[in-house]
Parts: sequence; C-alpha cells; structure tokens
Amino acid sequence: MVEVAGKPKNAGAVDAGAVRAKYRQERDKRIRADGLAQYVQMTGSFERYLDDPWAARIEREPVSDEVEVALIGGGFAGLIVGARLREAGVRDIRIIDKAADFGGTWYWNRYPGAACDTESYIYMPFLEETGYIPKEKYAKAPEIFAHCRRIATHYDLYRNALLQTRVTELRWDDDAQMWIISTDRNDRFRSKFVCVAIGPLSYPKLPGIPGIETFKGHSFHASRWDYAYTGGNSYGNLTRLLDKSVAIIGTGATAIQCVPQVGASAGRLFVFQRTPSTIGVRDNRPTDPAWARSLEPGWQKLRMENFSTIQDGGTVEENLVDDGFTELSWRALQWRRAHGSEVGSEAMASALEQIDLERMEELRGRVEAVVKDPRTAEALKPYYRYFCKRPGFSDEYLQTFNRPNVVLVDTNGRGVERITEHEVVANGTAYAVDCIIFASGFEWGTALERRAGFPIFGRGGGSLSDRWRDGIRTYFGMHAHGFPNCFILNKEQVGLRANMPHTFHIQSQHVSYVVQYAQQNGVMVLDASEQAEEEWVQHVLDSSHITREYLESCTPSRDNNEGHPNDRLSRQNGYYDPGVMAYAALLEDWRRDGTLAGLDIRR
Repeated sequence: MVEVAGKPKNAGAVDAGAVRAKYRQERDKRIRADGLAQYVQMTGSFERYLDDPWAARIEREPVSDEVEVALIGGGFAGLIVGARLREAGVRDIRIIDKAADFGGTWYWNRYPGAACDTESYIYMPFLEETGYIPKEKYAKAPEIFAHCRRIATHYDLYRNALLQTRVTELRWDDDAQMWIISTDRNDRFRSKFVCVAIGPLSYPKLPGIPGIETFKGHSFHASRWDYAYTGGNSYGNLTRLLDKSVAIIGTGATAIQCVPQVGASAGRLFVFQRTPSTIGVRDNRPTDPAWARSLEPGWQKLRMENFSTIQDGGTVEENLVDDGFTELSWRALQWRRAHGSEVGSEAMASALEQIDLERMEELRGRVEAVVKDPRTAEALKPYYRYFCKRPGFSDEYLQTFNRPNVVLVDTNGRGVERITEHEVVANGTAYAVDCIIFASGFEWGTALERRAGFPIFGRGGGSLSDRWRDGIRTYFGMHAHGFPNCFILNKEQVGLRANMPHTFHIQSQHVSYVVQYAQQNGVMVLDASEQAEEEWVQHVLDSSHITREYLESCTPSRDNNEGHPNDRLSRQNGYYDPGVMAYAALLEDWRRDGTLAGLDIRR
C-alpha cells in the first residue's frame, strides 16, 4: 500500500506527463458528436428488448382506490423505503413495479455470472433485520433476488402491491390535494404521498448502431437474458451455444461477468470493445462461519459507514471491507497520516494523482501478466483515471481471452460501425454471427422521465421534465418545488458512492420521518419552498470539486455526458460532493431540528 515514510510505492516510476498525454489521446479518439444521443429509446421495433422473459402476464381488474403512500419501484430503493415506512407505523403502502416480483435490477439481471461487485455484507439491505448472512463476499444474482423477496415478505410489502404494472402518469390534483396515478392496466387511483423510487439502473441502454433493426439472427439485451436460446442458467453451462457464433457488444460491468460464461460454452465468441474496463482482482470467497457468529448488533450499519467514510476521504482506523472501491482512498489516507494534517491542497492533489497513476499501472500490468497474446493484452489495457469509469473486478474475464474460441474485436475507440442481416461490422471487417448480446447496461445520465417511462405533472399541470430542462433542482435531492408530497429517490444532488443502498437507507429515514410527521400533525401538503430549493442547488454547486478539466480528462462515459461535459451542469446534476456521511449528518441535523425547515406546510 504505502511505505512507512508515506511515499507511495514506485513513486517516480510513472511518468505522469507521458501518461496524461496517453490518456488524452485515448480519450479524444472516443469522442462522438452525438454524446448520449447515441443510445436509442426502446420504442417501436426496439420495444421487444424490454419484454419480460421471466413471467407470463397475469390479467387483473383495474384498481381505483386510495392509499396513503405509493412507491413506484420495487427494487432496493422501493424496498428500503417501504420497510422504513412499515417500521414507522405506516400501514397503507402500495408498491408499483413493471416486473412480476420485487428486486428491481436483480429481478431483471439474471444473466450468467451476474453478482454484486460491492461487498454483499454492505450491499444487501436489512441483513440483521431479516436474520440473513450472504453465502459469499460477493453474492450471486439468484441469492440477491431471493433476498429482495425475503425483505418484501418480512415487511409485508406484497400486500396491496401492483406488480406487472407500469405507471403511465403521475398528476397532482390541486383540489383533492392528492396524486392521481395512472397505469398501463387502466388503474387510476389516488395517493396522498408518492415516492419515485425507480433508482438510476432501471432502463436498459441500447446502442443506436446503424442497421441494428435489420439483423435476422437472434438478439437480446443482457438484462433480458434468453436462456431458451442459450441454455444453462445464472451459473453458466450455456450448452445451446456450443455450435453458435456469438457477438457481445459492450465491455462494462455486465460483460465482465457474462463474457467468461459465454466464452466457456460458445463455439465462437466475438467481444466488441470500444473502451476497456479496469479489471481488478475479484477474490470472492465463502463467508467465514466463525466471522458471522462473531458479529455484534449494529455490525452492518457500522460496516456501511466505514466503507462510505473511506470513499468520502474521511479518517478511520481500519478498512473493514478492504476492496477495490476503497483502495485508492485508503492509500490516500495513509499518505495523509504520514505527511501530517497540515499538508496543502496542491500537495494532496499531486499525491492523489500519483496514487491513481500507480494503481492504473498495476492494473495494466495485470492485463499483461494474464493475457497471453500481446496485441490482445495491449488492447485490453485501460488508459484513464481509475474512477472515470466504474471499476471492474474479475478473476475470469481477462483469462477468457486466452481461449482459442474467443476473439477480442477492439474498435480503437470507435465502436461497432454497423450491423447487417447476419454480421457485425467493425474496423471495416464483417463478423458473421448467429446471435448478438447487447451487454450495454442501463441508462444513467438521461432524463428521469425517460428512465422512469412516465411524465410527472405537479401544481398547475407543469411537468418535471420542463422544470428540469436547464438542470435538476431539488431540496436535499428528494423534494422538487411545485411537486408536493412527492419524494424522488435518484442519484442527483445526494451523497452517493459505490454502495448505493447506503444512500437509499439515508433517504428512507428522511421519507419515513416526513410521512410520519404529516400523519401525527394533521399535515395535508408539504412542498419544498422555492428558496430552500435554490439554496440547496447552490450548496451542491458550491460544495462540488468537479472541474471541467477533470471531466474532460476522462474517457467518454455516463459521468461526463459521453465526453461532452458541461462543468456547471455536471456539478448541478451530479452527486453531493462532500459524500455519503456528510449527507447523512446533514439530514440527521434537519430531523433533530424538528421544524421541517424548508418545507411549506399546509394543514
């Protein structure tokens, strides 16, 4: 990690200037004029990529009643908020989700090899409350999905839920002081409160490759894996691919997990890469029963807070999780300890860059050590700062490119050129394939209403999309002025790091407190004041250390508008930069004050 004197290992071995130049060169070749518009919305002929392969549709009669709280989304966000509301004594809850069961991302993502890449002991919610300990450090998808259902059962969230139901509109009724919720099942019911808890990983992303609609072979999105075609299950053994030539488009988190499974079974696998991911050591292992028995009450919260504190750049005595997400911050903490608390910001920034450079050199060295073919190895080396893209971890992905049936098609940053009736074309070469698997993940930086799939109309009929056209405006990242009794749980303007459920826990405490306050004090309407919203937006901007220079230094990704950063908009539509723990403390102070400051109240 860090030597006793506080100097990072191999300091000076990396030529920072040369590496920065290489980063810029690799970044520039990946810039596209269309930015986020390169991804197509799944409507019309593309709508089939959204079909549910896991459950047949169950018919039911439309619902036209009234509830206290409607939660839109049955993934982690909806489950955590629903559980906290139950703990606060709120009984009249309805969760609506287009899936046939709870789980959100973990309902849809059942591709072979799917697992969490954040440690399961901090990632899977309510382990203590449900009495469950994950089987491994990084739980696999079936176990996580089962735990989602365990939470829903434990907190009685199946009752009154509307599953296999897609919300089509949220509209505030000024006269009734209620939300009217419409769905694709012809439901039209009212709710005093609504919580949009779809999470940022809810709408599959499909690349708009020319000719994509002309392909006559088989194709599907990895979040809707077609086991009827591939055979096997979430653990692999894809026997029906033995005589097939398969293309996987995408080399992000999904591909890192499913490429080894497909490569082990397919007759031929072509992996089309635009930008390589970092591939750190996974080192998954079974849970130690003795360790599990030693855990004391409150252990999960402490572990989550330890992880988030380290990622936030805070000070702790021990790195409990000790993984690839905390590694750079932990090295930086050791450097600060060695150099004293009076170290200047310029020296700290220089040290952070050096630590980052060295970590990336280590990862590029790992590629070279694992991948046998030198040209393939060179193409798999990532050239950007560590957190410019979400880090990846695997002990199988790089090794898969040593298989004789697996070919890496590196597009030198340009991506796939086009798709024909039977081929994928890249670098001027056509690759005949029987099947295309789009491992392109979920939309992240697109508008909330696009990802949600429905419009939200507030007071006076104004839409949220219109109000946010020039940048997201919230109070605490959850309230929007003019949209009363509405909570929006998303990634913007909140403290967020690699463990997203921790943020959901923090937000859920806020939601349950406000709803319980309203119930106990006869409050009919709560709306963020315009002033409170303006002050929060300005606080988010003032607290942000994101610079245009940093955003432009990164390879195109979901975090920098695919290489077209707007520094003010990126800061306004980004995270609450002080971090998860600062965000939690701020909301705790707000609740302790007890006046609901910043919310206009009508009884």
